Amino acid sequence: MKRLLSLVILLAAMTLPGAALAQSGPLVAFGTGELNIETASGENHSFQVEIAETPDQRAQGLMFRRQMAAEAGMLFLFEGGSQERAMWMKNTLIPLDMLFIDEAGKIVRIEQRTVPHSLRAIRSGQPVAAVLELNAGTTSRLAIEPGDRVIHPAFN
Repeated sequence: MKRLLSLVILLAAMTLPGAALAQSGPLVAFGTGELNIETASGENHSFQVEIAETPDQRAQGLMFRRQMAAEAGMLFLFEGGSQERAMWMKNTLIPLDMLFIDEAGKIVRIEQRTVPHSLRAIRSGQPVAAVLELNAGTTSRLAIEPGDRVIHPAFN
């Protein structure tokens, strides 16, 4: 029942004129935590992330957000083991960097500077267990690359 109610609220927000653009915060609640990225050069970058681990949370993601703090992000955790994943930017107002992460926490692919509102499927290209979304340009600014390691309790 709770899931159905969340879906109804989300659909209403997307169909009312101007409602989606007026939305500035999450429709569903997210847990939060700290995540670190360790680069091949030994740099360590810390982020405060929201965790999207339920179907409702993953469906909403960062949609309707007008901004995100510089050292913030959203970590999408998927059940069912590693699989090829695809993300999109529908109703997402801010450009993002998407980091595709394997079960061990290794970044296997980065899609930089995604386009807001795009319906293009952004694919992982190989099986992954998670996706981390950061503000666009973060991976370039911090020299984060495939092969770098994400340190968070979700990864072995």
